Amino acid sequence: MPRAIASYSPIRRVSHSAQPQAGDTLYVSGQIPLLEDGELLSGTLADETNRAIDNLEATLATEGAALAHVVKTSVFLINPADYAEMDTAYRARFGDPLPAREAVFVVGLPKGARVEISAIAVL
Repeated sequence: MPRAIASYSPIRRVSHSAQPQAGDTLYVSGQIPLLEDGELLSGTLADETNRAIDNLEATLATEGAALAHVVKTSVFLINPADYAEMDTAYRARFGDPLPAREAVFVVGLPKGARVEISAIAVL
């Protein structure tokens, strides 16, 4: 898992001790397609989406969670033309029921990334 590139926590856990049946909630910061060495992956948008999801999955694993625990994601793209390719790659990685999601088009992302994905997971 690449280390954070700015002032943020990659993941935060919120315990629901008053309602233990609710489980803990994990808030995962946006993941871009960084490689282990901190360099940005340069490939197809599908490759970059998959790498961002790999990083999301690795971050979740630090708290004992997996993609199956994700209930909500936010996807940020810099080019609306990339939406369909991102969506196909994303769909291949998340099982049913799919997490709730929005896709937002932005002017730019950290390190010049084309895609970033953040998530909320419940254990």
